[in-house]
Amino acid sequence: MALEPEGTASGAPVFDYAPAPESRAVVRLQSSYGLYIGGAFVESIDGETFKTVSPSSEEVLAEVTAAGPRDVAAAVAAARAAFEGPWGKMPGRERAKYLYRIARLIQERSRELAVVETLDNGKPIRESRDVDVPLAAAHFFYYAGWADKLEHAGFGPSPRALGVAGQVIPWNFPLLMAAWKLAPALATGNTCVLKPAETTPLSALVLADILQQAELPDGVVNILTGDGTTGAALVSHDGVDKVAFTGSTDVGRRIAEAVAGTHKHLTLELGGKAANIVFADAALDQAVEGIVNGIFFNQGHVCCAGSRLLVEESVASTVVAMLKRRLGTLRLGDPMDKNTDIGAINSAEQLDRIVALADAGVDEGAQRWSPPCTLPEKGWWFPPTVFTDVSPSHRIAREEIFGPVLSVLTFRTPDEAVEKANNTTYGLSAGVWTEKGSRILAMASRLRAGVVWANTFNRFDPASPFGGFKESGFGREGGRQGLGAYLDV
Repeated sequence: MALEPEGTASGAPVFDYAPAPESRAVVRLQSSYGLYIGGAFVESIDGETFKTVSPSSEEVLAEVTAAGPRDVAAAVAAARAAFEGPWGKMPGRERAKYLYRIARLIQERSRELAVVETLDNGKPIRESRDVDVPLAAAHFFYYAGWADKLEHAGFGPSPRALGVAGQVIPWNFPLLMAAWKLAPALATGNTCVLKPAETTPLSALVLADILQQAELPDGVVNILTGDGTTGAALVSHDGVDKVAFTGSTDVGRRIAEAVAGTHKHLTLELGGKAANIVFADAALDQAVEGIVNGIFFNQGHVCCAGSRLLVEESVASTVVAMLKRRLGTLRLGDPMDKNTDIGAINSAEQLDRIVALADAGVDEGAQRWSPPCTLPEKGWWFPPTVFTDVSPSHRIAREEIFGPVLSVLTFRTPDEAVEKANNTTYGLSAGVWTEKGSRILAMASRLRAGVVWANTFNRFDPASPFGGFKESGFGREGGRQGLGAYLDV
């Protein structure tokens, strides 16, 4: 259903779209899934199961196994055997062939993967189809190219793999995060135990089928579904040499504490509260599109989302008015409809957090605005929301909401913009909108953010490193720098 543009009561025409649903026929989901250990789907030793549901309809999609400690031990043992066996001894040029094969299979099965991702995650099919799946394939292609060139990557004459990598990924980009973690680990000769998020396990399980189709040697990648207890068991297992985690800052702290004092290497990519800074000389139409993409892409379920909009005071009212008009053209509804811009919130728990923080914004004096829309009766939904009259002390300006909620603040000088942008415990990303290249460079050098976008936002490339400062974590993923996280250098 379309969000009704502001001002339609004056008689301006409202254009609607005919439904354009993607077919579910390309996907054959199993009624239940086991664990992927040692190159095969196996039953759990501990025997617990749970159901994964579609956020947009609350439909049960499949029954999934919850891995227990003995399952974790079996997966780590399989990964260790593969590392000490065929994979660890395989030349880089041979490993590269497997990564290329996986990348091509992801491309060949892209439509199926996009549908699975949208059903299980709630994001619009357009985003799954045009962003998540192509980028997942691109990461495997990119790191396949590095597999036989590690001696020339700047890590010494003979860099060695660490061993077994335990990788825990979030629910906002399930397939992409799996590729983000697996591709560099495999390229450098490590073996992996991957733990997808509890609410979005299905694309990882389809990926397991792709790994079988690619004839990846048994045990090189093992996939354990389950909740936080499964992830904790994996992180704490003595047979794991490397832990890579993407998720909340709170969980990241607990992982850092668990790993401290052990032999394990660690990278953490955590939360964010990015500032999207718009100067008066910016191309405002372009900036508004970047603002929308920065915070409402994937329903704001993005760690680097531009959730704080800092606008130069002289154009603030103009930008807010343009933004409201643009939000009125967005379409919220069935994620499987190719016309949909705003999909469902991933879970009831996440929706409750978004509602609580939005209510706190009102209680603290900020002005709340959403375009008129009717939310679907089933599923978990939240309208795109803009807060003005926001103070840096407000919770909505300090805490990561991880939803489609934008806080608007103003500034008068570049110094004030930098001060407000850096006034956060996070440091993952930022955006700068201006026509002056010198100002872009000056701002980028002063912003404490791992990634700074200039006149764009949320642009990713496997060749570009990604990571943060402060409570946004440490270490880099992607690019040449992402190889170092999986090498003994």
